[in-house]
Amino acid sequence: MSKAPPKASVDQPTELDDSELDHLCEATEAAIVDGGGFGWLKPPHRPRLETYWRGVLLVPERSLFIARLGGIVVGSVQLVHTPRNNEAQRGVAYLQHLFVAPWARRRGLARMLVRATERQARQEGCRVLNLDVRDTQVPAVTLFESLEYVRWGTHPYYAWVNGHYVPGLFFCKLLNLPKPPPDE
Repeated sequence: MSKAPPKASVDQPTELDDSELDHLCEATEAAIVDGGGFGWLKPPHRPRLETYWRGVLLVPERSLFIARLGGIVVGSVQLVHTPRNNEAQRGVAYLQHLFVAPWARRRGLARMLVRATERQARQEGCRVLNLDVRDTQVPAVTLFESLEYVRWGTHPYYAWVNGHYVPGLFFCKLLNLPKPPPDE
């Protein structure tokens, strides 16, 4: 008798209990060690990481989405809106800090996280979703291209990693195009 694979899901918490926070920190640490995310090149001390995640939930312009595998938090992404005082970029949001722990990959969780972020952004009236990623994060680049994000630029000095500059790639996706004005 074969065992059913653990259930994969994505949700948008407004708070994290101690167990969820612990699992999120463990997944974050593993993703950083594996070469991804947050600008950290090595995991920070646990109290700093816990403070970071608690802080994310307090920022009104940020929405946190978490991926679960068998009920355990294994990844996340953030939807970040432009500040309220930026009228010109109202309707533009950013997909940031996407990651899935190495042991939970290849189950569609990153795709589920991106799709949940897009749905929420649309519901909130966003028209454009932007993101950037190091060009060394090939699986992420492949994912974004497969989800019809358009690569619009490269920054040759995007990040300093292991003693040299790593280029960064910039992507965007149109979510809700404004309706054209009526014919005059």
